[in-house]
Amino acid sequence: MLRETLFVFAALVVVLSTATKVNHCDGTPFEDTNQVKISDCDTPPCLLKKKTRVSIEQKFTLEKDVNNMMTSVSAVLFGVPLPFVGVDGTNACDNIYDKDGRKVQCPLKKGETYIYRNDFPILEIYPKVPLEVHYALTDGNNQVICFTIPARITG
Repeated sequence: MLRETLFVFAALVVVLSTATKVNHCDGTPFEDTNQVKISDCDTPPCLLKKKTRVSIEQKFTLEKDVNNMMTSVSAVLFGVPLPFVGVDGTNACDNIYDKDGRKVQCPLKKGETYIYRNDFPILEIYPKVPLEVHYALTDGNNQVICFTIPARITG
């Protein structure tokens, strides 16, 4: 029984620690392929199942001091950005950790490495269509970090 439990635990660690292949919002790939992790999605398109939650983890190093950060998350359908209800426009500072995994608060310092962790619901009202997820953390009108990834809402 102990061996089976350890095997299941090890399998979960592998699943949760696998990075997801994403692009910067300008379309270029991330140099550090371990920067972004999306639950149950190693390779795009990510399948986002209705009535579930999707976890996001992103490691980043700031190029300048940041006083406050908000999330800007949308599904781009036919060129039109539609906000992801429940995560778009929320305070990102509540979900920031230092590189050792300790929760920190804004303001954040230039040159420091941080980890953003959050999850959001895939609502029943979302249509079953292919889309591109645009996920950014912003300080006012400035994007601090941003990535895009192809996805598809499933039933």
